[in-house]
This record gives sequence, C-alpha cells and structure tokens, in this order.
Amino acid sequence: MDPFVPVTCVVLLLALNLAVSPASLGPEDYPADEAEPGAGNDVLFDDYRGKGCVDDSGFVYALGERFFPGHSNCPCMCTDDGPVCDQPDCPKIHPRCTKVEHNGCCPECKEIKNLCEYRGKTYKVLEEFKPSACEWCRCEPSKEVHCVVADCAVPECVNPVYEPEQCCPICKNGPNCFAGSTIIPAGIEVKVDGCTICRCHMGDWWKPAQCLRRECLNGHASP
Repeated sequence: MDPFVPVTCVVLLLALNLAVSPASLGPEDYPADEAEPGAGNDVLFDDYRGKGCVDDSGFVYALGERFFPGHSNCPCMCTDDGPVCDQPDCPKIHPRCTKVEHNGCCPECKEIKNLCEYRGKTYKVLEEFKPSACEWCRCEPSKEVHCVVADCAVPECVNPVYEPEQCCPICKNGPNCFAGSTIIPAGIEVKVDGCTICRCHMGDWWKPAQCLRRECLNGHASP
C-alpha cells in the first residue's frame, strides 16, 4: 500500500469524525423521552415546569387539570407556577378520638373512646361518682361529665367548721354571734362583764349582739 495518503482524504475523514463526535451533540439532539445516565447512576427526568404537573406516582397532568398529588392530599389545580392546592377549613378532631384516618382532604375520626375523663380519672357511661364531698357527677352518653355542686345554707354561727367527708359547714355549738370579741350563744341574754348584758339578733347572727350597758358603781351595776 502506498504510505502517502492524499491530503483530501485525511481532511474528509477528520470532518466525518467531528460530525459524529459526542462532544458535538447538545441535549436537544437526544429524544425527549430518553433518560440520560448521570453520575452515581442517577436518572434525569424531563422538566415539566410551565408545561404540566407531576403527582407522587409520576403521572403528568396538563395545565388547568385538577388532580390529587397523593392519597391524603387535597385536590390541586395544575398551573404555570406549579400545583395550587385547596386549603379547606377542616372540622376539628374530637379530643377523645382514638383513631384518625387521612384518606381524604381532611382527617376523619373513626373511633371515639367510650369513656369519660374527669380530673385524671376515667368513668363508664352513666356511671355516677363524687369527686368531692360537695359534687355529684355523672358520665353522660355524650361522653361529657355533668356535675351538680351542693348549695349549702348559710350557717347560723360565726365559727362554722367543716367535717371530713361532709360538704357543708356546720355549727357544732349551735347558733351564736359576736358580742365585741366574745362569741355568745343565740336565744339567751349573756352577761359579758359586770355591767353589760348582750343578746344575739334572732336570725341575724352576722350582726353584732345587741347589748345593754348599765351604770356601774365600784364595779357593781347600779339598781
């Protein structure tokens, strides 16, 4: 073979080589549906911005089309700026709900515990209980606790006491009132000193006693 190759042949071969060189191909020369391998075996997908929207499963939706991006999401509208999703005013979940499902746009309560809670304790429906000496409560079918508080009468003394397990205060020594700083029993006249006799007002124990002071001579009441 002749070691000398015509110059025109060399130029032609170089031109053909450049025409098929990968470096001369741009991204637009590849088909749009072909994935191009990248570093670390990552796959570059088509960019749908301004053209459509993609849901969690990879489905593509056209502009203006409504779709659900996921099983627990609210419906969205595909726009030029991406998905615009509904934001409804969802009802509040019941505080005693024990099972919540997120299969729709709003979470739903599927199970409510069949008990009442009151001050850290639980009670069965229709169960009656006394959380304190003055309260009578019941667990209603609505799972709400309704209570009645005792309406105690006003004690007829100035020194009532509370007994254990007893709701209302009692007058252990009976009705009385104040005569100055001294407590005297009601219903009788009481000599509080050598010259003063006092008596409680009937029914008005909170009023100071009505007292009669006589003139005294040498510490003794005058006749």
